[in-house]
Amino acid sequence: MPDLPTPQDAAEAALFSECWDAVLSYADLCTAGSTAATELATEAFSLGMREAREAEAAGRGAGRRPARLPRIPLLLTAVRTTAAEWETRGLGHRLDPDLRLWLNSDKAARYTGPPLQRPIALRGLRDLQAADAELLWLAEVEALPLSAVARRLGLDPATVGDELAQVRGLFRDRSHRNHLDMPMDAQCRSYARLLDAVTRSTSGETPDDLSHHLARCRQCAEAAACLRLHGGGLPAALAGGVIGWGGLAYLERRRRAAEVRLGSGRPAALESGPPNPGAHKAKVVRNGLLVAAVLVSLLALAVSMMPGDDTGNSAAKPGTSASADGEPVANPNSSVPAATSRAPGSADPSPTADGNPSESTGAKNSDPEPQGTSSAGAEEPEPSESVTPFCQVEYTLVNQWPDGFQGAVTVTTTEALSDWRVTWSFKDGQKMTQMWDGSFTQSGAKVTASAADYNKSVPAHGSLSVGFLATWQGRNAPAYDFSLNGRECVKS
Repeated sequence: MPDLPTPQDAAEAALFSECWDAVLSYADLCTAGSTAATELATEAFSLGMREAREAEAAGRGAGRRPARLPRIPLLLTAVRTTAAEWETRGLGHRLDPDLRLWLNSDKAARYTGPPLQRPIALRGLRDLQAADAELLWLAEVEALPLSAVARRLGLDPATVGDELAQVRGLFRDRSHRNHLDMPMDAQCRSYARLLDAVTRSTSGETPDDLSHHLARCRQCAEAAACLRLHGGGLPAALAGGVIGWGGLAYLERRRRAAEVRLGSGRPAALESGPPNPGAHKAKVVRNGLLVAAVLVSLLALAVSMMPGDDTGNSAAKPGTSASADGEPVANPNSSVPAATSRAPGSADPSPTADGNPSESTGAKNSDPEPQGTSSAGAEEPEPSESVTPFCQVEYTLVNQWPDGFQGAVTVTTTEALSDWRVTWSFKDGQKMTQMWDGSFTQSGAKVTASAADYNKSVPAHGSLSVGFLATWQGRNAPAYDFSLNGRECVKS
């Protein structure tokens, strides 16, 4: 696996900290496994950083900064470009099969073809000033709270809502202009003025003849998605038009990740980046029409981040939508199983003198039925040597950076499963932010991973695995106290 890119200065270090999880999330969508996802993300991040450096050097030489995408979509398009290179180099078997079909279709060719025929959202975002484009992408696609966006871009939290509203209008104007500049037939051009008028209206009503035309014409349908600022369709238009394949799936992942960050009360320092020198240059005079709306959104943000009951409620109320830490539950239908098979006190997340022996102690004191023994009176001094364990687990630290890490958990079971839940605990206060191939809940130190719809069934002697992203501070000891469906697992 290639080494992770080395930042050249503090600005690039902040770029890595802010953008790596987004790049890895999209790379995971594009590949067939977590190892391939990390390799694709690493190559793409190196390519994206190199392109950003070259653009900055060209801008200094020309006396102005050339138009280019914001940082995160720039890196995401680098993932797409790197995936296309993998396909060319004979590494396509490591990519998602649907992505391979897309890469070899005319849909992918649009993103590298003549500029006037590229997706309208891609052209419109590139036409904005750098700071305006960053604001639009972070708020709409990455779904960050406006307060976090303001910190990251060096904006005034009291007026960032006004600025976002004006940037949306600027994006709409650029999209309208780009739509008119595209080569189009007479019928599309005859509908252009009506499309502009309809999308400016807040009623959402579309004449039947225009509706039928939009159903048949991809070019005008893309324009309508970018022009219609009401109805909540702008994030999908941006993600689909800029990223291309997997844009909507990426959008959903980022929304879930933002909800988890908000629910876990992530420290403000982790949301902030270096001051953006272009933010105030791109800022124009705003009126006060949206100040009240921004204050309401900040109040709602503060209320949502208020700490709740920290210990007892999660176990007493299975199926609730938030954990004891205030983190939103990715799968509200799953519940945290009672740790009946662990020894008393083994769920304590603090690594004390008995923290390391907790696994062997839990194995000796657990219900003997999972071990398949029939003698109730005799105690085996070393049961792991004479009895095959119900499950074995492998915990892998795939990658780590200053405030986060990527991990993987693989469990091998001796029995066939029709559904599964894997639990483990963290010793050092690590907080889960995202998971693939499953959903998760976290209550204090304890994490519960539940099966996705497509991988619930596991054959006897088969394996199941999940990958995840999490944050850490100070120390990042490996997870411990693993169990599968309430039964203890041993480390492989």
